[in-house]
Amino acid sequence: MHALMLTATALSMTMGSLAMPVSVATAQSRSITDPAAVFKAKPGSDYFLANYKQVSEWLERVAQESDRMKLVSIGKTAEGREQYIAIISSPENIRQLDKYRGISQQLAFAKGLNDAQAKALSEQGKAVVLIDAGLHATEVVNAQSHVQLIHEMLTRNDAETTRILNDTIGLYVFANPDGLDLVANWYMRPADKLKRNTNTIPVLYQKYVGHDNNRDSYASHQPETTNMNRLAYREWYPQILYNQHQTGPVGTVVFIPPFRDPYNFNNEPLVIAGTDAVGTAMHERLLAQGKAGSVSRSGAPYSTWFNGGIRTIGYFHNQIGILTEIIGSPTPMEIPLVPAKQQAGQDAYMPIAPQKWHFQQSIDYVKEMSRAILDYASRNRETVLYNRYVMGRNQIKLGSEDSWIVTPKRIDAVKTAAEAMKKQGEGSALDDLAGYDTRAIVPSSLYKDVLQDPKYRAPRAFVIPADKQADLPTTVAFLNSLIKTGVEVEQAPTAFSYGGKRYAAGSYVVRADQAFRPHVLDMFEPQDHPQDFAYPGGPPIRPYDITGYTLAYQMNVTFDRLQDGAPAHFPVVADVISTPPAGKLTGSGAGGYVVSHATNNSFILTNRLLKAGAEVHWLKQGVTVGGEQLAPGALWIPARGAASGIVQSAVQSLGIDAVAVAAKPAGETIKLKPVRIGLVDHYGGSMASGWNRWIFEKYEFPYTVVYPQELDKGGLNAKYDVLVFQSDVLGREGRPPQKQPAPADLPAEWRMALGHVTPEKTLPQLASFAKAGGTVIAVGNATRLGPELGLPVYNALTTADASGRRTPLPSTKFYVPGSVLEAKVDPTDPLAYGVPATLDVFYNNNPTYAFAPGAPGVRRVAWFASDDPLRSGWAWGQKALNSTATVIDGTLGKGHVYLLANEVTQRGQPYASFKFLFNAALYGPTQAGVSTAAADD
Repeated sequence: MHALMLTATALSMTMGSLAMPVSVATAQSRSITDPAAVFKAKPGSDYFLANYKQVSEWLERVAQESDRMKLVSIGKTAEGREQYIAIISSPENIRQLDKYRGISQQLAFAKGLNDAQAKALSEQGKAVVLIDAGLHATEVVNAQSHVQLIHEMLTRNDAETTRILNDTIGLYVFANPDGLDLVANWYMRPADKLKRNTNTIPVLYQKYVGHDNNRDSYASHQPETTNMNRLAYREWYPQILYNQHQTGPVGTVVFIPPFRDPYNFNNEPLVIAGTDAVGTAMHERLLAQGKAGSVSRSGAPYSTWFNGGIRTIGYFHNQIGILTEIIGSPTPMEIPLVPAKQQAGQDAYMPIAPQKWHFQQSIDYVKEMSRAILDYASRNRETVLYNRYVMGRNQIKLGSEDSWIVTPKRIDAVKTAAEAMKKQGEGSALDDLAGYDTRAIVPSSLYKDVLQDPKYRAPRAFVIPADKQADLPTTVAFLNSLIKTGVEVEQAPTAFSYGGKRYAAGSYVVRADQAFRPHVLDMFEPQDHPQDFAYPGGPPIRPYDITGYTLAYQMNVTFDRLQDGAPAHFPVVADVISTPPAGKLTGSGAGGYVVSHATNNSFILTNRLLKAGAEVHWLKQGVTVGGEQLAPGALWIPARGAASGIVQSAVQSLGIDAVAVAAKPAGETIKLKPVRIGLVDHYGGSMASGWNRWIFEKYEFPYTVVYPQELDKGGLNAKYDVLVFQSDVLGREGRPPQKQPAPADLPAEWRMALGHVTPEKTLPQLASFAKAGGTVIAVGNATRLGPELGLPVYNALTTADASGRRTPLPSTKFYVPGSVLEAKVDPTDPLAYGVPATLDVFYNNNPTYAFAPGAPGVRRVAWFASDDPLRSGWAWGQKALNSTATVIDGTLGKGHVYLLANEVTQRGQPYASFKFLFNAALYGPTQAGVSTAAADD
């Protein structure tokens, strides 16, 4: 049947685990509603933005009118909106979506297929292309472009559109509905169109994490991320994903791949080549239309190293991933003259002249780039489908045999071995080969001896013993992150033995012989980022994002790395694990309960007990109960009032073990009390503070958001016991504070959020708060509050001049741009209760601290203890960290200032470090007015 024939369709089939269809397409008996009829303005007009409410209304209407489209909700957003995708293809394809989705899934998994079968499926299948828009809601071009593109795909009858509809299935998703409403409504608020802007919204454009909604993909914490991951890696398995962004490099119009180095060594090479091919086709289409100003590679900082973005996670699933960064605004703008951008080159084919630029021009670029991808997928349909299978097949094979991943450290090992051979007179001189310099050549034997050293084989599987986890509920959260991203996780129903070890029933196995092996390796194995400098001795080239993030390390998951094979297959965990395995309630005493401090969920229990008025104590010494030795900090919960019911419920739902005992264990205790927490934020929203909000709510900590104006007024002890300053709430040291709108330009309810934390007004009030018994907690870069408030510490990553003035070490001497490092911990300190003596922490060029021995009122709780603490990522000059403190307990008057210099809440990922924050929030108020040598009984 011709793709444009208008026929009745009955799309009543369900979409697997996707939410139900919003509507059923019927015969197209009327024209497709123009969006301007719903929006009351033409999308793409200068000074106009449509919001998500308007877009949704239009989508629901045209879904009833067109047989080329099916509208589906993929889940709820953080604020409860439906997150829609428009599935667009020919009417014939729309009627057979289950069939084509099944083919896409089979080819992506590549299991049980041979090449001939995969070729046959590729001939039958349709290329699936996922195009998201509006992820970063202030990047407004793309969501408005989406509306125009969807309308054109539903109404155009030209040959190219017909072919695309026949050959492809397009998934058009609105990636951030909440933000689209927020930003559009804010922009359209002023009646005077010249006063409209998108830069002064008062809060984050995703409820908790704002811009970091494109840093959450492998953790999959936020609902929109989970929705997108389910769509891409558990439902539809698109071969190509197009992630649209803004703003393009200054003096140009748009960045399009190919990307610059480095690319992540775990990735399948074919996915990088495919990404380059699609990007080149996009450039070519723009150039053919005379659309100048596209750049690639060195034209912008984007690489393919980091796994956490919507575009980048796809590479670890053998998916071509495209990112563009376009200029544009509904308020007309200027393309400035940047002389360096006027010279054409391999990364900038056709420079663009400076000019006034309108919104529709940007939208036209985005539509043509989208059509270039759809056209590529159509013309290369069978190749795109078959190559997805080839990549999965390759990864399954690599995961089932001895294989090696060559990283910079292994290359350095080859060079070291070659140098040793040279000193011993081994090897032979080589003449020039056809004019090539042979100085880089080393003996070929080193390939086998070093690059394929059996010690460095890639793993065949990872086993997570159920009975060896310090915090099993957190381990389950880690496994859920894998499951949400399409990784197969198996669970042993009974105990088993493998490799000379015995594993308990319920243990988990994550095998490497699966198509998404690159993602498996990236979550368990350390990242080894190249030493990337502009030139020898020069400054480091700033990475696109963080360089080391191994999630199993950040979440302190205990696992065995199997190199010689894998156990027999166990049943696959069918879906996200909704609750951790139930804990155990043992013992028969009636006096109360003892609970380990090691599980993060023990803080949920604590907060529920405190809210109910029940008693909770921390035992200062280790204790043996139920035959198990518990570290200092174990909870003692008297069995009074509501306590017993709350504990018993927590054992079942939170995966907590509790021991019922006859009486309080011997030794001193710290009695907790309900705390009043103020979480500091600023106008526009702090992402680090937003992640902290998400964490506090997850673990049921009560809190109030506090803005600088309230801090400056003083009297803080009357309202708060604890004030938390996250890494980015103070702004960058040495730079002027970020500009904020004038109060008169804001609705009255947002004027209270204006202001900055300043040395002149805020610090005296914070000092008064602490000295009167309050607790100040500073995280990451906010720990500079410590010395500013008078703690006898200084940033150890500095040098002092003759006057004593301290200057940060230059990046040529010290540079650790977002990596996992190993730290030592004093687990007997209340700030570190429940934390192991050695811990992997996330660190991102933060201060670390030194102080004179015996300095009054400060105590080291966690510190770096080697010249090489790097566990995952990139570290230059890391020797400077040795012996410096990263967590400090400081006393100030009757109160405390706690410095948590490593990023203990980084994007909601370092679960093992959360305890530093949680302990500080609960412990500090118990010590108000108490000397450091005393404790409550």
